[in-house]
Amino acid sequence: MSKSRFATALKALAAVVPVLAAATGLALSPAAQADAWPAKPIKLVVPYPPGGAADAVARLYADKLSERLKQPVVVDNKPGAGTAIAAEFVAKAPADGYTLSLVPTGQLTVLPHLSKTLRFDPFASFAPVSLLASTAVVIAANGTVPVHSVKEVVALARAKPGQVSYSSSGSGTIIHLAGENFRLATGADLLHVPFKGSAPAVAALLSGDVNLSFDTLTVLAPQIKAGKVKGIAIASRERSPLLPNVPTVAEAGYPDFEVVSWFGLAAPAATPKEIVARLNAEVVAIARQPGVKESLAAQGLEPWTTTPEQFAQRIKADYAKYGQVVKASGATFD
Repeated sequence: MSKSRFATALKALAAVVPVLAAATGLALSPAAQADAWPAKPIKLVVPYPPGGAADAVARLYADKLSERLKQPVVVDNKPGAGTAIAAEFVAKAPADGYTLSLVPTGQLTVLPHLSKTLRFDPFASFAPVSLLASTAVVIAANGTVPVHSVKEVVALARAKPGQVSYSSSGSGTIIHLAGENFRLATGADLLHVPFKGSAPAVAALLSGDVNLSFDTLTVLAPQIKAGKVKGIAIASRERSPLLPNVPTVAEAGYPDFEVVSWFGLAAPAATPKEIVARLNAEVVAIARQPGVKESLAAQGLEPWTTTPEQFAQRIKADYAKYGQVVKASGATFD
C-alpha cells in the first residue's frame, strides 16, 4: 500500500472509531468526557418545591451557569422524604456532569442521623463542587399567638408543653434541627410539624395552623416586613439589615445559639474531576459577577464559595455537629 493510501485509510479509521464507540457503548476516558462537556442540557435537582431559599439559589446559579456553559441548566424540583428523594435520584444518576444536586445543609449532615433506610451515603455518593450561599434561620410567630420575644415563646411552651407547634420545611432539614436545637437550648417543649418545603410551611403559619415557624431570612423576612407574621428572633451572631428590629437569639440570653443554613452544589460520585473543577471555577466566577451579591442579599443570602475539598470538609464538620443535636434531642424522621 502506498503512503498516500495508508494515510487515507488512517483518516477513515479515525473518523469511524468515535462512531463505533458511541454505537457499542464504549466509555470515553474522563479527560475526553470533560473535553466534550457540556454537549447537552444539564439538570439541577432541588429537593424542595418552588418558592423557598434553596429554589431561589438554584435558579440564580442555573441561569448564570446556562449563560457561561452555553447549555440550558434546568431546575428540577423533587421534594419529599426530608430531601431524600432528590438525594437518592442524584446518587443513582450517571456520573457524567449532566445531573447536579442543589444540596441544603440538612440533606447530608442531618438526615443521615435520622433515617436508617437512606439509599445514599452522605460522603461516598457525591462529589462536592462548592458551597454557593448561606443565610440565617429566623423564628416567626402567627399574629394571634400572644408572644413577641424568645422569653415569651419559652414561657408559653413551658406553660403548655407539647401544644405550641412550629412548622419546618421537612424532617431532617437544617430548619427542623434549628427547632430541635432551640428546644434543647431553652427548654421550650415545642411540637414539630414538618412540610414538604418552605412554601407550605409558611402557608401553615399564615393560616394559623401552626403557632411558630423556623425558616430562613429568604422565606420569612418578606412576611415579617409585610406585617403578616411577627419576627421573634434571628439565629445569627448579629442582627440582619433586612430585619434590624428583630433581635438575635443570643440577645435573649442564649449566646451560643447560632444556626447557619448553607446551600451547595454537588454531582454524583465518580463524576470526572475535570468536570468538577470546571463547575467549581464557573461557580466561583458567578459569585463574583456584578449584581449577584446584591441579588442574594435582597433575599437574606450571602454568596459563599469554596474549593471541592473545603466543601467536603464542611459537610463532615456539620455532620458531626448535628449528629450531637439529634442524639441529645431524640429527634426522629417523622
